[in-house]
Amino acid sequence: MTSFKTLDLAIEFYDQILEIKVTGNLKDQLHRAASSISLNLSEGNAKGSANEKRHFFQTSYASLRECQTILKLLKETESKAFKTSDQLGAYLYRLVNSDIKASPNWRRSHSDI
Repeated sequence: MTSFKTLDLAIEFYDQILEIKVTGNLKDQLHRAASSISLNLSEGNAKGSANEKRHFFQTSYASLRECQTILKLLKETESKAFKTSDQLGAYLYRLVNSDIKASPNWRRSHSDI
């Protein structure tokens, strides 16, 4: 399996989020948004067309922004997770704005299924 650095960092960010002490509605929202980053990156990477990929990568970026806002509400701007979120945001921004290519062999390799 090839390395996907943005996904690896998103998983690291999720692990850091789980260490933050938060209760109530924000806990659920933070955990769902943090997991959404990794899940949408993974799903988008599996899509065949460039437009589909970009859509899922943009959703990941939006979920990251949601996490950052929740961390600000919780006054966690000095946390390890908040610092990782800055780096992850840069990765996601570059990914969304990159020249995403369609997966040329996707249709052919999945036509037997």
